[in-house]
Amino acid sequence: MIANLKKLRNKKGISQQMLADAIGTSQQSINKYENHKIEPDIEMLIKIADYFETSVDYLTGHTDIDRVIENVRRYDLGAAESELIDSYRKLSPKQRDSIESVIGNYLELLSP
Repeated sequence: MIANLKKLRNKKGISQQMLADAIGTSQQSINKYENHKIEPDIEMLIKIADYFETSVDYLTGHTDIDRVIENVRRYDLGAAESELIDSYRKLSPKQRDSIESVIGNYLELLSP
């Protein structure tokens, strides 16, 4: 099931035919994917995800993250560190820039 295909297609403002042409399949297949009559193979899922610059997980409704999921460095965070990251993610870009500037200033003080 491609849960978010129609949503992505509508957001981009393209028809089923335009998507089909872009990824090398038929309009009928796109219609069937959207209406849950058939499910694409993994190769087709990857083509669709690449076209919309999203992930297969988002297409299938396995995550709400609608962009390509970037590589993440693994850290063992404590509760306070996790809370700081959650708070940072809620900030506007301008507020984030401000926080990053403060951190940069502190790091400059620490370097010899």
